[in-house]
Amino acid sequence: MDFNGNKPIYLQICDSICERVLSGSLKDEDRVSSVREFGAEIGVNPNTVARSYEKLTSDGIIYNRRGIGYFISPGARDKVLQEQRKDFLENEWPLLRKKMELLGLSKEDLK
Repeated sequence: MDFNGNKPIYLQICDSICERVLSGSLKDEDRVSSVREFGAEIGVNPNTVARSYEKLTSDGIIYNRRGIGYFISPGARDKVLQEQRKDFLENEWPLLRKKMELLGLSKEDLK
């Protein structure tokens, strides 16, 4: 996993897991790697992964079965889709639209 300096690593990990949920590579009730496994796999401190899992749990994307591990929550894809659409429309789209206007690009130019 490649990290950039513009966003905290734990949020980048959350984004990565959410992308996997949206793409379908992680589905409802799929087991997520343990904190230690995932930390070793991507080369980060397990505490960072634990922080990511805490956020994803509070967001309802994953849940913990005590003693068994973390799993994708039922309906997680819909939650991620709804939240990312909202974020895109509120944060990214206005910037894109402004840039298009500055460059003189129209909808037809995008086709």
